[in-house]
Amino acid sequence: MISLADLQRRIEAGELSPDAAIAQSHAAIEAKEKDVQAFVRHDKSARAQASGPLRGIAVGIKDIIDTADMPTEMGSEIYRGWQPRADAPVVMMLKRAGATIIGKTTTTAFASRDPTPTRNPHNTAHSPGGSSSGSAAAVGAGMIPLALGTQTGGSVIRPAAYCGTAAIKPSFRMLPTVGVKCYSWALDTVGLFGARAEDLARGLLAMTGRTEFSGITPAKSPRIGVVRQEFAGAVEPAAEEGLQAAIKAAMRAGASVQTIDLPEAVQEAWRIHPIIQDYEAHRALAWEFSERHDEIAPMLRASLDATVGLTPKDYDEARRTSRRGRRELSELFEGFDVLLTYSAPGTAPAKELATTGDPRYNRLWTLMGNPCVNVPVLKVGGLPVGVQVIARFGNDPVALTSAWFLEDAWRNHASAGSEGARA
Repeated sequence: MISLADLQRRIEAGELSPDAAIAQSHAAIEAKEKDVQAFVRHDKSARAQASGPLRGIAVGIKDIIDTADMPTEMGSEIYRGWQPRADAPVVMMLKRAGATIIGKTTTTAFASRDPTPTRNPHNTAHSPGGSSSGSAAAVGAGMIPLALGTQTGGSVIRPAAYCGTAAIKPSFRMLPTVGVKCYSWALDTVGLFGARAEDLARGLLAMTGRTEFSGITPAKSPRIGVVRQEFAGAVEPAAEEGLQAAIKAAMRAGASVQTIDLPEAVQEAWRIHPIIQDYEAHRALAWEFSERHDEIAPMLRASLDATVGLTPKDYDEARRTSRRGRRELSELFEGFDVLLTYSAPGTAPAKELATTGDPRYNRLWTLMGNPCVNVPVLKVGGLPVGVQVIARFGNDPVALTSAWFLEDAWRNHASAGSEGARA
C-alpha cells in the first residue's frame, strides 16, 4: 500500500515532487484497475495542487458523495449521469488541504447491500466488502494513499478488514454528511481508508484542522477491554484467530487486557439498530421507492419492501433504547482506554456468493457513535483479517494511538515468529 505519511515526509524533504506522487497513483490505477475494478471514474488529468498539507496525495471519493466535476451516481441506474453543481463539504475539506481528487470509487446501490463489480485486491475471486467497496479496494491494492467511505452499519470497518487496510469510522458527525446521499441520518458516518493509523491521523488533521491529531504517537500500555459480542452470533475460526493474535501481541507489548461483557442496555441497542436504519431509509429514499421502485437494486428493494410497516412508535422506542445504551457504554470506558473486537465475522466471502459480508460486529458501534479503527493483523488463506479498536465518543485520537500501538505490537510479535502471518 501507499503510505500517506511516507509521501508527506518525502515531499517535505524534497525527495519527491507532488506531481510525481500523483503520477505514481495514476500509474498504479492503470496497472491494477482492470483486475480490481475499484473506480467508476478515474480522472486521468488530475494533477497535484501547489500547496497544502495534502499536496501530492491522491484521494478516491465514494460515489455517494457529491463532486462538482464528476458525476455522482450512487451505484444506481436511477442516477446514471447525475452531475451535482457543488462539491460536498467533506470533498472541499480535502481540496482546501491540498489533496487531489483522482476519481470516484464504487459503492453498492445507495450504500446498501447489492454487490459492485469490485474485487478483493488480495484475491480477485473474493469480495472487497461493502458498501465502500471501491475505496477499500483502491487503498488495499496500492492505487491511492487515501479514500473516503461511509458507514451506516459496517461499510468502512468491514471492507477495510477484508482488503487489509487501516480505516477509521470517526465519532458521529466529526466529518459532515451534507452532500452525501442519505440512507439514515442518525447513523451515516463519513470515514477514511489508509495504509496505517498514522496515515489516518494525518488525513484527519489536514481535513479538520483539529490539533489533537497533530504529532500523535503510539499509545503506551493501553487498557484494553475485549468484547466478543456473543449476542451478534458466532464467528468463523479466522476471525477468532485474528482476535487472539492481536490480544497476545498487545499483552506482549505491555497492554493490560481483560475480557468483559457488555451491559444489557448496550446489547439491546445492537438489536434495535436495524429499526432505526430501516425506518430512516424509507424517508431518505422515499422518492426512489415511490417513483422508481422497480429500478432500485434488487437486494435493497427487497429490504425496503420487507420493512415498509415500521411505525413511528417502533422508531421512537428504538431511539430510547439507543440512548440508554450510549449512557451505559460511556460508563464502561471509565475502566478502559479502548475496546477490542472483531472487524468482521471472518475473511472476505467469495464473489459468487453475491454478498458484501455481514455488518453484525460493526453496527452497534455505528449506532453508539464511537470512533472505530480497523487494524489488519494476520492473513488466513491469503485473505486479510482485521480487528476493531473502539474508543469513547469524541476520543478519536485515543482510538488512533491505540490502533498504532497494536500495529507495532503485531509487527513485532509476527517478526518474532511466534504467530507469524500465514499465507
